[in-house]
Amino acid sequence: MDHERLKRQRELSPEDRLGMLKKPSDYLALAEWKSSGVKFTASSGRLEAVYYSALHKLMDCIVPADSGEAPVLHEGGVYPGCWLESTGTISAELLSRFLPGVAGSTFSLFAEHQREDGLLPYKVTQAGPAFRQIQMVTPLARSVWNHYEQQGGNKAFLRRMYEAMGRFDAWLTLHRNTRGSGCVEAFCTFDTGHDLSPRFWHVPDTAHMEDAAQCDPDSPILPFLAPDLTANVYCQRLYLAKIAEELGEDGSVWLTKAAASLASLFQSCFDEEDHFFYDRDRTGRFVRVQSDVLLRVLACEVGDREFFDVMLRRYLLNTRKFFAKYPFTSLAMDDPRFDPFSSYNSWGGASNFLSLIRAPHAFEHHGRYVELTWVIQPVLGALSRMSRFGQCLSPWTGEEGYTETYSPAILCLLDYVERLCGILPVAGGELWFTGLLPYPMDHGGAAAEETEYARTVDGHAYELLTTRERAVICRNGEEHLSFPFGVRVVTDRVGRLLKLIGMSSRTIEGSIWYEGKQIAFAVKGNEQLAYNNGAMTSISDIGVIVPEYC
Repeated sequence: MDHERLKRQRELSPEDRLGMLKKPSDYLALAEWKSSGVKFTASSGRLEAVYYSALHKLMDCIVPADSGEAPVLHEGGVYPGCWLESTGTISAELLSRFLPGVAGSTFSLFAEHQREDGLLPYKVTQAGPAFRQIQMVTPLARSVWNHYEQQGGNKAFLRRMYEAMGRFDAWLTLHRNTRGSGCVEAFCTFDTGHDLSPRFWHVPDTAHMEDAAQCDPDSPILPFLAPDLTANVYCQRLYLAKIAEELGEDGSVWLTKAAASLASLFQSCFDEEDHFFYDRDRTGRFVRVQSDVLLRVLACEVGDREFFDVMLRRYLLNTRKFFAKYPFTSLAMDDPRFDPFSSYNSWGGASNFLSLIRAPHAFEHHGRYVELTWVIQPVLGALSRMSRFGQCLSPWTGEEGYTETYSPAILCLLDYVERLCGILPVAGGELWFTGLLPYPMDHGGAAAEETEYARTVDGHAYELLTTRERAVICRNGEEHLSFPFGVRVVTDRVGRLLKLIGMSSRTIEGSIWYEGKQIAFAVKGNEQLAYNNGAMTSISDIGVIVPEYC
């Protein structure tokens, strides 16, 4: 163990790395960050410097709510406010691991401003709540549930959010099922946040008369039966069932509704021949535009692992479709309408950071941990060169694009570092310690030959030191466990070993040192070994899916 690097990491002060803060609320956010115990150091000074630059810019995205209460997260850049599709769902879900108080206040903002008829605002800004469209992607109920589980279970918060989400479900059922299909309908481009996507060419950006309950009556193609909106409600209902049970209510009604949503999704929006989800227009035709709608649907837990694996081979890991040098593109690259430019707000081709922070759930839900690292590695390479933290990336060069100080890009860096070489608390009581390192994907430039990551969980101070040979976990200042590079160790929140996961496409052989013993093992990519009675036993071995080229 490199005691000098560990000493440097322990002496690191986040406030010293951030420099001068700009507003009083920054000091509240910084205090909460320090209570998480999160620190990151790397042998590559560039990556470490970018990490703390991102944290500094994150403070610019955290502002006091208009009510004068606890600070909330803003989208950042040219978006001064909170958007339901992003800030109020996936971004707050990620932020919960670092600044749980800010995340909770951000979730609550949408319940606080819910309209009397049940419609949630699609955004909340200094001008107040706005309701002219729905604009939803990541299921709010999933994000709320994960926040609740990670932060110890505030039932008053959960009850308030549950009732608000139930009312919103009723509003959608009443106003966004005009064709009686059971799908959720898109009335405009902004309902899904798909600015400039060919999916919505010749469709208005906003709902008719700026009323989310109205669709342009003169459109020859609207409303669309929208797969991503329908999948959102399907997943939302699955988690509403969990929440209902947690609150002592019957969740079966939500499971019945979820099953109906899933059936409608496949009946109306799934094309068997292409094995893809498309909008269906008012004439009954598929809108055959292959976009990141696919990733959105999969992140809503639609389909089993076999179904997901087909999508990986045909689309997500296909270099003719979405697996660009810097994935994932927002439009299939073999579509003649594909536009790779990232210098403006576009979902017509560029790789967007919102896609990148939504993606891990889809992969990890099906145990595709190795394949996810092939996304994380090039994106971290691009992030390590950033100075502005834009909204999107060039899929060809990794250069940052439109706007700056964009919180999803900042959170992507924090999240990807933690998933690759950090300590990740997972809803359900697990901790993931991953023994990988950023790889020099770009021009052979230096990435990091060693990293150190720290996090405090339930009063226990954990540290993870990773080199190209081995990783060491310290608990409360003492060496607790060590394991070979290329493996993820899973423990409970007090550090008891639960299992190992192979995080490389090759088989990793070696031994794990735990409780004074060396335990030999061999683990293949994505294979999971359970620890029991001093030995490792394989409990899952699904193999690795390699990228496709045609």
